[in-house]
Amino acid sequence: MNILIVYCHPSERSYTFEIFNHLKTLLSAQNWNIEVSDLYANNFQSNMTAEEYLREGLSQTLLPISKDVLEEHRKIGNADCIIFLYPVWWSDCPAMMKGWFDRVYAVGYAYGQKPDLPKMKTINYGLVICTAGHPNNFLEEIGIAQSMQHIMLDDRLGQRFKHKEMFILGGTLAIDDVREHHLQQIDGFIKKIVRYCS
Repeated sequence: MNILIVYCHPSERSYTFEIFNHLKTLLSAQNWNIEVSDLYANNFQSNMTAEEYLREGLSQTLLPISKDVLEEHRKIGNADCIIFLYPVWWSDCPAMMKGWFDRVYAVGYAYGQKPDLPKMKTINYGLVICTAGHPNNFLEEIGIAQSMQHIMLDDRLGQRFKHKEMFILGGTLAIDDVREHHLQQIDGFIKKIVRYCS
């Protein structure tokens, strides 16, 4: 089993980093192959350059794809499951994670495919995990949870994944009240990966 984690948080003192470490421990215990795209640690360039815009906006697919983006394509090509892990900032993922989709989902690769260009493979399972300060029931009451799920699952993951789910680990403003429940949820993800990827 090959797992890719796309992780986005700037601080190792964060709860999201704690979840990241717990998740890696669980996955490693399965003897699965794990690759990580730690966007902040890798100083991932999230802003599209002017040349990249020409390629994307005008579908000039003869223009080259950046080496860092090609490296992400390599990781995707190896993956049976991709896990996206990040905090909720202003009702969405951090800008660096959004920039990953902007640049890595290149025209001709993730959409607008052409016969002579490499195409993104369909991934068996996409798992989105995000930490949020507000509790889930509040995020659902104001519609933010549904909005985030719609954007991530229906648009960004879309038909590129056979199976996809999103879990919001909410209520982190009262972390001691939710930590145990969150860890139990994460423990259950192993069975989901086995179910969808075996």
